Amino acid sequence: MERMTMKIDGMSCGHCVSQVTKALMELGDVEVGEVKVGAATVSYDPASTSTDRIRKAVEDQGYSVTATTA
Repeated sequence: MERMTMKIDGMSCGHCVSQVTKALMELGDVEVGEVKVGAATVSYDPASTSTDRIRKAVEDQGYSVTATTA
């Protein structure tokens, strides 16, 4: 498993946190660590999913992923 932390722009409240958490959980093969306003940390298996897929799940909710760190 690898770990990724994303900086997320556009989040401002608890509802935003819930939306991002739900979107990441729906990926199925991603373990959601901490999600807070402006950031999320996940663990994933690079053999079964990609960082692009994880980013897209967040961006599909209307937020911008501006940086990622491993």
